[in-house]
Formats: sequence, structure tokens, C-alpha cells
Amino acid sequence: MNLKKLLGETQESNAEPQASGVVNISRRRFVVGSATAGAGLMVAMQLPLGSTRAVAQDGATEVNAWVLIDPDDTVTIRIARAEMGQGTLTGLAQLVAEELECDWDKVSWEFASPAESLARNRVWGSFATGGSRGIRGSHQYVREGGALARELLLAAAGKEWGVPVAECAAKNSVVTHTPSGATMTYGELAATAATLSAPDTVTLKDPGDWTLVGTPAARLDTVDKVDGSLQYGADVMLPGMLHAAIHACPVHTGKRRSFDASKAEDMPGVRAVLEVSDNAVAVVADSWWQAKKALDAVSIEWETGEDGKVNSESIQAMLEEGLTADDAFVGNEHGDAIAALAKADNTLTADYSYPFQNHAPMEPMNTTALWTEGRCEAWVPTQNGEAALEAVATAAGLFPEQCEVHRMILGGGFGRRGAHDFVEQAVQIARQMPGTPVKMLWSREEDQRRGYYHPITRSRMTAAVDEDGKLDALHMRISGQSILAFFRPALGDKPDKDPVVFQSVAPEGDHSMIYSVPNLLADHAMRNTHLRPGFWRGVNINQNVFYMESFVDELARKAGTDPLEYRRELLKESPLALTVLEEVAKKAGWGRAMPEGHGLGLAVCKAFGSYVAACAEAAVVDGKLQMKKIWAATDPGFAVNPQQIEAQVGGSFVYGLSAALYGECTVEEGRVVEENFDTYPSLKLAEMPEVEVSVMPSGGFWGGVGEPTIAVAAPAVLNAVYAATGVRIRHLPVKDQALA
Repeated sequence: MNLKKLLGETQESNAEPQASGVVNISRRRFVVGSATAGAGLMVAMQLPLGSTRAVAQDGATEVNAWVLIDPDDTVTIRIARAEMGQGTLTGLAQLVAEELECDWDKVSWEFASPAESLARNRVWGSFATGGSRGIRGSHQYVREGGALARELLLAAAGKEWGVPVAECAAKNSVVTHTPSGATMTYGELAATAATLSAPDTVTLKDPGDWTLVGTPAARLDTVDKVDGSLQYGADVMLPGMLHAAIHACPVHTGKRRSFDASKAEDMPGVRAVLEVSDNAVAVVADSWWQAKKALDAVSIEWETGEDGKVNSESIQAMLEEGLTADDAFVGNEHGDAIAALAKADNTLTADYSYPFQNHAPMEPMNTTALWTEGRCEAWVPTQNGEAALEAVATAAGLFPEQCEVHRMILGGGFGRRGAHDFVEQAVQIARQMPGTPVKMLWSREEDQRRGYYHPITRSRMTAAVDEDGKLDALHMRISGQSILAFFRPALGDKPDKDPVVFQSVAPEGDHSMIYSVPNLLADHAMRNTHLRPGFWRGVNINQNVFYMESFVDELARKAGTDPLEYRRELLKESPLALTVLEEVAKKAGWGRAMPEGHGLGLAVCKAFGSYVAACAEAAVVDGKLQMKKIWAATDPGFAVNPQQIEAQVGGSFVYGLSAALYGECTVEEGRVVEENFDTYPSLKLAEMPEVEVSVMPSGGFWGGVGEPTIAVAAPAVLNAVYAATGVRIRHLPVKDQALA
């Protein structure tokens, strides 16, 4: 990266707003590409540039775009990525502080501004937080930001003392003149450092010299969470603020035909009943509950067309047809799997399925917006501040430089807050209430009905084994939705192979196939429904690893081979995957005698650049599943904060097991049936097994943490169920299925 860019040097805008201050901004202008990995739409932006370097705030001096220093030596580190409980905020701050050589006990943080980043030539890089890329996608340039600030502080000390910079050393927020022992603090040097020119290059520390990175440093947001001062989007309160509740057509392609608001308009607190886009109605009132009750009184007629006749049975029939269809995109192929299967004497075929699932974060979608003719501000819990700014500008009819997004802490995201339909709605409402801040909050029912759901798929796994039971050929047919096929039409792109579909079975990269199979074919019969698919935490590894690891377990049982030994043979060319698998097997005591009705199950994969494995102990007692314990291992290459990784892995099993046991959205009349937690439950505390985590960074690469281990949750537990009972579960969720 150009280091001078880290200072926030800018280019002047050559775009001229229309005289009215209002402009129509095409989505094509902003959205250059879609994500190929992870939860949330990754957006690259080409935007008008302008403004100048930021001014010091509250007595703090901006040394560069990443680092502000107060006279009392408090260091504020700016964070571009989103924080939704995963700890990215602290991890990124550790990376900056490591290179800065500052006192961690005096580190604070603030979110970088998307509008300011726009004005400063995207000085903070990507704001997108998805695909487990919060740290691995920005570690290089945030470390450079910390190193650059350190070098400026050293240069400032050299200037103040009139000595060569080479004689100065930085440590713990103090610069020391080595020959004389003289010292100056960062707070004393910041003002001078901010006036100096950036060096052309900086040298980053060798990982072997890290003293902060790799340690379980205390999270920077914990105290504020405990005392309640941390502000989420739903917490925003502004003077004179009104509240909005909204109801959009529950059939995703449907439109608003008509509505009758006569019963709602005179209800207490109601200020307005508004049309929003062509598919929704909103009520604005003095309180959200007043708005919600009035909205319930509005009679709305929807135009849903043929999509209003779709149900779960018709969707399953479409997916079933795709299992044998000739039209399929090839995602990974070597050898000749079809020929090998055709001539094989010994084959095994099994069908699996994975349902629609909603993100269901505890904090429903919300945005607070304030619109005036020449400016729009929005307070948004978003996974991508730049994409949120684009959504605000589009809905406001303004240039992005006339808008601002105040980024809030997220009460859960899981990929859902990478899409910004709710932001556009809030701004459209505020635009009809000029000069008045309006907080729009979705009800839980709205959050369930208007999701970007985990794509629904089915899979047919067919294998040929030799006379020794070894895997000779494998055909993995996936039939179901494509996430990128949904997003591409907005870009004018034609349907094509979706590489994201093949996560965990790809030929190379972050989600490559770890097993060595002489003849392999993984293909995808694209079968899309009208329900919106989205990047749901873990994305396509969730079903693909469930399919693969369950089937490998079946192959091992068919061959009469221990499942661990069977995988060892397949992993001879994947030593890092084998290492994490061996770790969980060892910790679980694989091969030990188990009580009747108890079993151990394994699962392993490569996902988001990391290698992960799990071994689960489960029991089935009186037909009920009891998950006793899960041993997990992860190798992310570098581990910035092992304690946070351990917490992330544990949380992954909560989310993954909730999905495996209960997560299912069914469809009637084109809409999702499950509208609240009574019909879309999550794992209860009493059901959660103990999780023991081994963090095993082997170095040399940067893998993700937030998503990979979700994928091994279901197959590890269900392989344990088979070991305990002989019952094979091939279709998720587990609920209502007989386990004995």
C-alpha cells in the first residue's frame, strides 16, 4: 500500500452535484463486484473524492488516519471493520498497537467514518466485515498504519532532540534516546509527529518479535457492555425523534396493490401512514409500540403472482429434479468420476438436504435516519459502512458526500447486515418526514419474513470403492440456490457458475477440498426460488461439509474401517487438516470404550483459509439427543488473540448446533411460515455441550475464525449419533426425526 495514503492525503472531487442537491445514483455506479466468500455482500466503490485531512478531536492529535494520541498518552485506534461480538475490534487494535509500540492499557477505539473515508480516498480500506475477513483481509495495511505512526513519532523525537532517528527507540508509548537515556512520551510528541512527511516505506515486525499479538489481551468493548454504555443501533435516541414500524410484502417478489389506513390514522401517537417503495407500508408514531399497533390495523392487499403459490413441497420437487438433471456447472473435476462409477462393482449413494435458515440476530434490523434537502445522516448497525453509505445516498437522492453513516455496534449480524434493504427503507421514510429523525425498527416477524436466507440445497453423493474399500471415485451433485445468481442481475450479469457454491470442495484456495480422491466430480444444478438467498454465517460450507463428512463416515462404516483411519488415508496430502483432526481425536480419547447409547463422531474441513476439526460425544437416551462434549481444533495460521478465537469457536457451535437441530424455514403461499422464536427456536443453555478448544496456529498464513467451525458442528454430532445408535441422519434439521 502507498504509505502516504495512510496519512489521509486526498484528491479533489471532479464531480459536480446538480443544482438542486439531489441526484439519482445508479446501483451500477457503486457495486463493482459481489462477494465470493463469506457472509455479506462485498462492495467495491468508485466514488467522488474530496474534503481534507481530519481535524484533531477532543484534544487528541491525529498522527495518521489510524492513530490519534491525547496529551495524557491515551491512544485511540480507528476501526473500519464492524464489531458484532466476534472481537474483530480488539484484534485489529492489537495489530495496530503491536507495530505502534504503545501502552495497551491506554488504548481506546472509535469507528472510522465511511463518509470521511470517501473524502480521503478510502484511506481505511475496506469496511466490509464478512467471510471471516475482518482481520485476515486487513492485517497488512492496519499493521502498516501502526508502523507508520511509530516512525513518525520516532522522527518527531529526533527532531525535538536534534539527534538521528536511528538513535531513538519506541516502547510502551515512550521514545527513548538510547545514548543519553532521555525520554519523551507519545503524548508529548504527537503534535510534532502530525506535521511530518510520511516515509516511503516502513518495516513490519517479524511475527517472532510480537509481544501483544498472539496474547489474550483484554477486549476493548467489554467494560462498556457490562455497564450498559455501549450503544447498539436499537439504542439510538435523538431529540425530537419519531419511531417507525414497517411491513413489506412477505412474498419477496410481491408488490403492494392497495392499503386502507383509516383505522390506524386516528390511533394514539400516530403521525403518518406512508408508502415505502412499491412493496411496503410504514407507520410513524411517537413510540414504536404505537407505530406497531397502528400498523397492525392497516389493511394491506398484496400482488404476489405465481410466486404466491410456491410452497415447500414444490421447492423440494424442483431440487429433486436437479439431482439427476443434465444442466450442471462443474466446480471441481479431475480424473473421470462418471466413467469410474459406471464400471465400478461396489458403489454407495446417499441423498442429503439442507433447509432455508434465517440469520435471526437478537437485534432486529433497524436504522435511524435524518433527511433534509441537502444532507442525510443515518445511524446504522451495518457489516459494511461503505455499502450502507451507498444505500443511504441512493434512497436519499443525494451524492454520497452529502451523506454520513454513523456506524453502530451490532446486536448480531451473521451476514444479514451486509445487505441494506432496511437502511433504504428507513431513509425513504425519513425523506417523507424532512427534518425529523425517525428510528425504524423491524418486528421479529418482519425480520423472519424478510430475510436473505441460507440457500436451500439437496445433494446426491455417489462413490465407487475398490476391493479394499478405498475411495476411488466420488460424484457430489448439489442441487439448489446460488447466492451470486441473486445479486448478479443488479449488475447486469448473466447467470453463470457460482464458485461460492463449491466452498469446501473447491479445487484450490480458501475452501479447497482436503481429501485426495483419484476421480472427483463436484457439480451444481442451479435451482433458484423467489426467496432471497444471502450470506448466512459460514455460507455454503455448512451444507457441503455436512454432506461430505457424513458421507465419508458412511464410506468408512461400509468398508468396515475406523472413521479416523479412513480419513487419515484420505488426508495424506493435507497435513494441516490431518493435524487438527489428530488433535481432536487425541483429546477425545478416540477408540475408548463407550457406554451403551453413546458414541464419538468426527468432522474436518478447510474453510475461509483455516483448518478446523471437531470430535463430538453424543448419547441418545429414551430417543432424545444429549450432546455431552465437543473437542474442537483450529489452525488459522496466525492467532492474534487466542482467547477471542476460543470464544469464537465456542460461539460457532452454539450457532451451528442451533441450525442443525432446529433451523428450518418452511414456505406456504410463497412466504416463510416461521415468524418468531416459538417456531424458529435456538439451542437452549441446558442443551449446549461443553466445548474444549485447541488453538493451533502453524504460522505462514492468515485464516478466518468466525465461520469455519460452524460447518463441523452438525456432522460431528450426527456421526456420533450413528456411532451410538446406528441411525443415520441425512436431512437437517434434526427436530422431529427419530434417533433410535
